[in-house]
Amino acid sequence: MSTTRDVVDLGEFTFECGESIPRLEVAYETYGEFDGSNAVLVCHALTGSAHVARRPDAGDGTAGQARAWWGDVVGPGKAIDTTEYYVVCANVPGSCYGTTGPASENPETGEPYGTDFPPVTVGDWTRAQRRLLDELGVGRLRAVVGGSVGGMNVLDWLRRYPDDLERAAAIAAAPRLDAQCLALDAVARRAITSDPNWNGGHYYGVSESEASGGSSESGGGPEPDEGLARARQIGHVMYLSKASMGRKFGRRAAGREAVRDEPPDPAAAFFPYREVESYLDYQAERFVDRFDANSYLYLTRAMDDFDLSAGYESDADALAAFEGELLALSFTGDWHFTVEQSEALAEAGREAGADVAHHVVDSDHGHDAFLVEPEKVGPPLSALLDAGLAGRAITDTGPEEPERETFAPVHTSLFGN
Repeated sequence: MSTTRDVVDLGEFTFECGESIPRLEVAYETYGEFDGSNAVLVCHALTGSAHVARRPDAGDGTAGQARAWWGDVVGPGKAIDTTEYYVVCANVPGSCYGTTGPASENPETGEPYGTDFPPVTVGDWTRAQRRLLDELGVGRLRAVVGGSVGGMNVLDWLRRYPDDLERAAAIAAAPRLDAQCLALDAVARRAITSDPNWNGGHYYGVSESEASGGSSESGGGPEPDEGLARARQIGHVMYLSKASMGRKFGRRAAGREAVRDEPPDPAAAFFPYREVESYLDYQAERFVDRFDANSYLYLTRAMDDFDLSAGYESDADALAAFEGELLALSFTGDWHFTVEQSEALAEAGREAGADVAHHVVDSDHGHDAFLVEPEKVGPPLSALLDAGLAGRAITDTGPEEPERETFAPVHTSLFGN
């Protein structure tokens, strides 16, 4: 399998907010050979990178992540088969995995942008991806595929460049976030900006003394790790379902080998340190080692801001120019992006006259299901890429449930190694 990992300089870039930066660099990876009509763009989720599939030359770590985030879905012989398709995945503007963002150096000052970086939208991601594809010589896409906010990125492609793609898959996504998710994201951001080390977003290279208002010292200083850790913990609770949390953790106390910092208050030492707390602490510790706090602020705001119908009369009106095929894929245990939201998206596509299928996966893994259950995600994606929606079968689930469209079974060895 031919692979490429590179960074392209797209030159000056004007964001939707009207602000510009002199140079936007975009980190990307490609897999497979381009034949002129087989390109598939994969859009990553909130804290993902361009490292979507396993690379023979990458070892275990690429772009700051421990492993390929969709390595069981994208690759040779996988659902998105890189022996057949030319797969492109690009890190989005505002992130910290190689594409220009708040932690990047501002060429005009020689210092990191920090919160002087322009506000970023999902539309900015889409426009940057289109310019990258132009650089790669890719015109019309076979498909655009993405999960979570990456699915919102897919929807923006449908309304912004409807003639540039044949097929699309919005996985565990929605036309917009609901009020509960907006509220939780707001609390997560407040955890970061309330961290005393955040320093208005200009914490890069700040010394301990400067952070506390003292005189300047050389050397690196504290980052808002505590705030970012709490933000990530809130995110993890959003990504899991009640059923999966009960099955994994229950009310059990963590084992003797579990280690935690000093109890947050004296009385806490009397009570058990539970498995669910240990899990959240572990995930937070890993996350602050690999991600930037400002990027988390920027990317969650982009997700919160996205509204498919913005500038249009309705979601259907936003999708009216798209004449290809759209797969909406949802998970029953996902309360972050619900089955009902995916069905509303599918109904908007039908109203717009597009060919649409809504594939519902029975799962209690919550929002993370699109990452941790490749055996359920892969078959409908493979069918979409290979034959479109023509082979789907419609299952009537009753008057209180939407029609759920399923796909013909695929080769049982699809996910074999």
